[in-house]
Amino acid sequence: MTTFADTTFTDPELIRNFCIIAHIDHGKSTLADRMLQLTGVVEERAMRAQYLDRMDIERERGITIKAQNVRLPWQVGGRDHVLHMIDTPGHVDFTYEVSRALEACEGAVLLVDAAQGIEAQTLANLYLAMENDLTIIPVLNKIDLPAADPDKYAAELAHIVGCEPSDVMRVSAKTGKGVRELLNEIVRLVPAPTGADDAPARAMIFDSVYDTYRGVVTYIRVVDGKITPRQRIRMMSTGATHELLEVGIISPEPKPSSGLGVGEVGYLITGVKDVRQSKVGDTVTSERHGATEPLAGYREPRPMVYSGLYPVDGSDYADLREALDKLRLNDAALSYEPETSAALGFGFRCGFLGLLHLEIVRERLEREAGLDLISTAPNVVYRVELDDGGETTVTNPSDWPEGKVAAVYEPVVKCTVIAPSDYIGAIMELCQGRRGVLGGMDYLSTDRVELRYTMPLGEIIFDFFDALKSRTRGYASLDYEPAGEQRADLVKVDILLQGEPVDAFSAIVHRESAYGYGTRMASKLRELIPRQQFEVPIQAAIGSRVIARETVRAIRKDVLAKCYGGDITRKRKLLEKQKEGKKRMKMVGRVEVPQEAFVAALSTEDSTDKKAKK
Repeated sequence: MTTFADTTFTDPELIRNFCIIAHIDHGKSTLADRMLQLTGVVEERAMRAQYLDRMDIERERGITIKAQNVRLPWQVGGRDHVLHMIDTPGHVDFTYEVSRALEACEGAVLLVDAAQGIEAQTLANLYLAMENDLTIIPVLNKIDLPAADPDKYAAELAHIVGCEPSDVMRVSAKTGKGVRELLNEIVRLVPAPTGADDAPARAMIFDSVYDTYRGVVTYIRVVDGKITPRQRIRMMSTGATHELLEVGIISPEPKPSSGLGVGEVGYLITGVKDVRQSKVGDTVTSERHGATEPLAGYREPRPMVYSGLYPVDGSDYADLREALDKLRLNDAALSYEPETSAALGFGFRCGFLGLLHLEIVRERLEREAGLDLISTAPNVVYRVELDDGGETTVTNPSDWPEGKVAAVYEPVVKCTVIAPSDYIGAIMELCQGRRGVLGGMDYLSTDRVELRYTMPLGEIIFDFFDALKSRTRGYASLDYEPAGEQRADLVKVDILLQGEPVDAFSAIVHRESAYGYGTRMASKLRELIPRQQFEVPIQAAIGSRVIARETVRAIRKDVLAKCYGGDITRKRKLLEKQKEGKKRMKMVGRVEVPQEAFVAALSTEDSTDKKAKK
């Protein structure tokens, strides 16, 4: 084996591919930092906290959004091993990133906070890892905290994973205690990758990023054969062929190498600028004598939430399209298609995995492309059956059919809530208020309980998580997964300004919540819309039935100011003349809704509060 920086085909027996799965704030990134220091790939002076979190948003919010891979050298028993570590996100909205990372590994470090215990999202990622037959190494982190209770949570973890409490490793990522032993354990327990060295090259694309200067950088895990520079490769799903300009490893910065062999993880650059050429889940093979059977790819992510993104300045539409194209390469779970709105102009209907995903995508577009954007109220996908036997799919209230609706079906999800048992009553009250149906309840330990509910997705995408956290003082954790659909009594609520519907403010809600939505939106708009020369009625309506109304009072000009005496008929004549003028103006006048009103009305109360605080 040659020097580490330009490794040529490491013996697969010496390779260990693993990822770290954990909930937000359980110490994944800190553990990754200690591993980088211990293995010596980052010098002490170059070290910084959250080293693998490359985006400003990740560092500011303290969360991992993008999975990052890094190659680490490690010596056990006098033998040099190569560890490929993938640091994964912990939030439910980025589960797709985790599922792709798991495909590139043989083992997973299950990291749990010794002061909090296992959370719902960690449990979901653990089941994902078990489905992929990965070797699970249970680890308790933050054992140095005064509030830590390692014995209690080791027993809880052992019960879930199916091992002995003594098998659960105990580390402190902050101080570095136990991290060396963990690396040794990874080498001992995680199986080496398997693959045919002499077979045609096959490599799985598990991630890709866009570099302004170098084009598309594709991250691969080699399964069979070899990938070398200057080799001509073929993408098996699209049939596109390219010449490899560079092949390399990430340690932790990109380093060119003379090739990648069986089981190795690295990157390749073809110089291609078209972001659609490098599809996550595709199989890379050599152009001549290539493989005929592609590797089993990833299941396409299904968007859970839809929202419209519109540029505040209509001339930025082309820039928004280009920014979305580039971001799609970085974020394979994002989907979008063009749409137009009478109120907002040209924009895109985008599909997201959740509300945090929507927030992060919007923030990245605004920062990285310098755009000012408006996002419409989030919606889920509804299936509507009509009286005439037809059927339509609705992702946008403006798509709601005009004819008679026979039945509406909404998506439902299976929710898992893990919380201290003191809060069972508060959680049940919240879930039942959101039309949830209890599916089961299990005690993980004497004072921690797992509740399983089936709930409409539309009820949890807005502020359910915030409400859950506030009712449980921040102790509850939530995970959800799709569970089909159910029939529901849903209606479309239109907001009318002066009798004209404004499509951007329409929403599809349950009939019981329609009045609440209508009154809330009407009163919000009454404060936001500036007063006109004439009276502006704001109405919320279901079909032709008005359910709520507010009025923006007219600006009154004092036409009697010049009347300083004389007969009352003179004053009445002037007032009648003004009244006629206002009536005429109302017929031709159009209510101008300022962009700020759209932004404020379409953002949730929570985000407007945050902006106000700033």
